[in-house]
Amino acid sequence: MNEIRATLRLQFHRDFTLKDAERWVDYYAALGISHIYASPLQVSRAGSPHGYDGVDPTRIDPELGGEAALKSLVARLRERGMGLVLDIVPNHLAVGGSENLWWQDVLAWGSDSPYASFFDIDWHSPDPTLNGKLLVPFLGAAYAEILNSGELTLDYDVEAAGFHVDYHEHRFPIDPRHYGDILRFSEHNTLYEQAAFFEALQQDNDAYASAQDARRQLGKVMESPAAQASLSAVMKLFNGASSNGATRLHALLERQHYRLAWWRTASDEINWRRFFDVTELGGLRIEDPEVFEAVHALPLRLVEAGWVDGLRVDHVDGLADPRGYCLRLRQHLDAIEEKRPSDAPRHVALYVEKILGDGETLHTDWGVDGTSGYEFMNEVSGIQHDPTGSAPLRQLWRDVSGRDPDFSAEVRLGRREVLTSLLTSEFSACARALHAVARAQLSSRDITLAAIRRALEALIVHFPIYRSYADDAGRPDADTPFFTQAMQAARQALNPPDIAVLEALERWLGGEAPRDCAEDGERQLRQRAITRFQQLTSPVAAKAVEDTAGYRSAVLISRNDVGFDGEHFSHSSEHFHKANARRARDFPGSLVTTATHDHKRGEDVRARLAALSEQAVIFTSQVERWRKMAAPLRQSLPEGLAPSPGDELILYQILLGAWSPTLDPQDDEALEHFNQRLAAWQLKALREAKLRSHWLWPNEAYESACRTFLEGLLTTAPLRDSIAAAARTLDLPGAINGLVQTVLRLTVPGVPDLYQGSEFWDYSLVDPDNRRPVDYGLRKAGLDQALPPTEALRTWRDGRVKQALITRLLGLRHRNPLLFAHGDYHPIVADGELANHVVAFTRRYSSYQLLVVVPRLTANLLDDTDRPHISQKRWEDTFLQPPPGCWQSVLTEATLKVDNAGISVASLLAELPVGVFLRAGHTDSNTEAPPLHQHSEPLK
Repeated sequence: MNEIRATLRLQFHRDFTLKDAERWVDYYAALGISHIYASPLQVSRAGSPHGYDGVDPTRIDPELGGEAALKSLVARLRERGMGLVLDIVPNHLAVGGSENLWWQDVLAWGSDSPYASFFDIDWHSPDPTLNGKLLVPFLGAAYAEILNSGELTLDYDVEAAGFHVDYHEHRFPIDPRHYGDILRFSEHNTLYEQAAFFEALQQDNDAYASAQDARRQLGKVMESPAAQASLSAVMKLFNGASSNGATRLHALLERQHYRLAWWRTASDEINWRRFFDVTELGGLRIEDPEVFEAVHALPLRLVEAGWVDGLRVDHVDGLADPRGYCLRLRQHLDAIEEKRPSDAPRHVALYVEKILGDGETLHTDWGVDGTSGYEFMNEVSGIQHDPTGSAPLRQLWRDVSGRDPDFSAEVRLGRREVLTSLLTSEFSACARALHAVARAQLSSRDITLAAIRRALEALIVHFPIYRSYADDAGRPDADTPFFTQAMQAARQALNPPDIAVLEALERWLGGEAPRDCAEDGERQLRQRAITRFQQLTSPVAAKAVEDTAGYRSAVLISRNDVGFDGEHFSHSSEHFHKANARRARDFPGSLVTTATHDHKRGEDVRARLAALSEQAVIFTSQVERWRKMAAPLRQSLPEGLAPSPGDELILYQILLGAWSPTLDPQDDEALEHFNQRLAAWQLKALREAKLRSHWLWPNEAYESACRTFLEGLLTTAPLRDSIAAAARTLDLPGAINGLVQTVLRLTVPGVPDLYQGSEFWDYSLVDPDNRRPVDYGLRKAGLDQALPPTEALRTWRDGRVKQALITRLLGLRHRNPLLFAHGDYHPIVADGELANHVVAFTRRYSSYQLLVVVPRLTANLLDDTDRPHISQKRWEDTFLQPPPGCWQSVLTEATLKVDNAGISVASLLAELPVGVFLRAGHTDSNTEAPPLHQHSEPLK
């Protein structure tokens, strides 16, 4: 079986199961994919559309077909020489509901549950009502209102012989040690007598085990119809709709290991770690060896059996110790390599989902093969945006929205807002952990909690990356520049006394190694404070950057996406080359992608909007005209116009980006479908921005007015047709950008990852739009035609040209695995008038060389043409000087000879807008080639 050379990300759910994927394995193989990259397959909530809300990590989800279906899929993949990469979620499990048995056990038994240590719970909350309890904020209204409404119903589970309280889909189990509080009301003598057995558990040192016998005995008693009738009558006594019933039910609930609460209390009072601010996802203590083994037993077994060739770790920044976790997992994978079947790759790949900030690189001492590739999306996007468009688009945004066009300013506002609203409880927990450190020394015991909160807030607001990675040894050198940057900015925001507190925080948060503490108690306090801090900055960044600033700041919305550095409108070609060279050196096996299940805008939406950056002045005048034409469509609400000018400007951008080349403004049915997709995006965008609406307090009047405005744009003929005409001007340069990012993803250092369906044009929007069903029949038909790229270019609007490029280049990777796995990377700088419009590089392994040439910033280079292709005459005197010799085009079969004078770009890009060329027979004696893989095919 081949090593991982190209992956295809598939989103599994009950409407696309493992059996469905097996049906299309031949298509995936023909496309050139080596490995299916599966979304999480372990049991998740019933009906989950994505698998990130797991409830049982020990089994394959039966909704997807279970382990039998997985075995069948893997067997089919093996027949085609392919394999599987599995996405795993070690950070959290879904809680609430009734499906997570670990969580249900914790609710029932509290800190006595064997699963109590599995979840990141603070059992010693300073709130006396939560001491030894969990806050369970799943009620739809205030507790007293729900209690007296009768919506909380006491029930008996016949199969488990246990009691619980039901509330809609939620189940809150009763501690068996308090079953007597219910059974004492029974008038059935035998049933009444059972109360004593359960009450005795309160003095039993092994109550957890003894409860099973008591339950079995209760189950036998409950076989009697008379006992059933008596218990039914008892249940009615706990009906909260009556005054006495509410009193009894409240007294029973107060004795449990949880406190039921209104969902709005979560942000302020929750005492267990969540995934971001999602209360339905509870954080796991994966750093605990027992938890690690329980969560990873299944994926490691699948790896050992040869079913899985690589693991992708979701949200690694949420873990207490990402480096320690990755090294532990790497150790396990290495230990079972020799136990894998002989036809499985020896090396098991390990990828981490990691958002890298500006200037940040993945640490090289984690034992991983790389990231899931989000940073490459940013790198490609950066070179496709025209830096000259920044100033006019920034001015347009300022003039229209009234907001600061500085993305970093919006991020700081978002961070502060998140800390004081969505993640208040997590912020308070971190501050308390640092206050405990302060109290541990006489020299710092007078530092108040309030002062720590002020300094901590300033530090987090100005923190430039998701998190640092300090541990018992202190802060790694790689994190120092970012921590220093945050400290410098935080100092400017604080008064002198608080600056002194800030300096203390710097030492406690890794500036000094906890292991150097004289007292073990202080060492543990510092370790805990570091963990709390680093697990806080990550969700703050995600909520503030991706889910707030990304929807508030839209100089050009294509520069706001997951993993992007929105503060930079564009990047130079040099920046792009340096990133590729660094990946080739440090993580040659890292994934590289341009579309994911997380993206906010599809790869070809971003490609079209990048072309808009070259038409900034024209766009400004268009917006002015559209805003005048759209005036009758706006509504005046008490708080202002609907939509707001900023929301209106973002909408125009999205319309242009998502308006596909095949969308006819006169096609009412297609336009209505487009309208529905945009409306779903718009609702999410308005709530994520948190300006005029919010997930926690939706402004339905504003949302409705914005929806009406959108419909008006698409049904008011002059306005709609004007927008459609503007969209048409982005078709050709947008398509060129789309083909360019496709070629780059498939040729730069790293393992290319394709997202489901994106082998055709991808004009998707934020989830769930980017997870719509894929028409594989249409894609297979396109592939079966086997059109050469030059022929597919003639009908480029149908997307087959993109598929043709992918197939050719994946075939090249299949025939030349060592060139792509080990080939070096050398940029080539063009000469001539249009030199800045060319990105080129070579890759070399042994005697084989690859030359890649693509254009950038092409909107103003296109002649009067109906194809996304720049005419030869436009390249004028632009030349490249690759190594001389005979180069064979991978995409057109043309042969080009290069001498010492170089070759014109016009020759290289004569038939297609992109060029990929292969050359064999030249060896540099000074270059030592890496050893060949035993399974590799000969280079062809």
